[in-house]
Amino acid sequence: MNRKRQMVISLSAALLSGLLVYGVYLLQLRHIRLEETEEIVVPRQFVPAGTILDKGMLTVASIPRGSLDQDMIRRVEDAEGMQTFAPLGGGEPLLGWKISRFPLLPREGEATFQIPREYVKSVSNGLRAGDWASVFVSSELGPSRRLYPEPVVVAAVKTAANMELENPDRSGLQSLVEGDEEQLYASRRDANGSIDSVNLNLTEAQWLALDSACKDGSAKLIIAFEASAFSPNGKEAGQ
Repeated sequence: MNRKRQMVISLSAALLSGLLVYGVYLLQLRHIRLEETEEIVVPRQFVPAGTILDKGMLTVASIPRGSLDQDMIRRVEDAEGMQTFAPLGGGEPLLGWKISRFPLLPREGEATFQIPREYVKSVSNGLRAGDWASVFVSSELGPSRRLYPEPVVVAAVKTAANMELENPDRSGLQSLVEGDEEQLYASRRDANGSIDSVNLNLTEAQWLALDSACKDGSAKLIIAFEASAFSPNGKEAGQ
């Protein structure tokens, strides 16, 4: 009887010891896996260019540490409130160059160009700084065409007196002097007035294409809201 009890005790001890070893193994394996992966921010689903991101659009995913890129966003809080410069695929890593908090400013490789008045045939009513615009060429020598395959950012809209269209209660110049970029952006978005000229954020190649198309006077630009893009207030452009 004692021998049977000892055998039961021995088997129980061996079983418990095995379970303990297996549990330690699982913990070590989990720790190793955590060390080998990193969490990054990804969109839950497709996000169009020009969309203001909120927490509900984003989640985190784990990727191998070796695949981590320095430009990948690591925290949802760092992307919330940003505007997308390019479409985002669901589940793809969110990269810093695709988003910006102040889309009025030119991105890397871009500059802000004031489009000469003689180059412009028409501008959509209500176009405002921060909107996405499509640029078309209306030519006397050939068919009209879209100048760029992608929309461009409107950096500023100005009156006939070359004054910035902005909120009269707080000028952009005051915000600029105070270093308040958020208020500068807001004052330009709240602008209301008659548009005489438009500033666009363009790459060197985009500006050269625009200048080449219009400098001989045979073609003029039509600057329109981009229907598939979104303005910074989260609504579709033109609404």
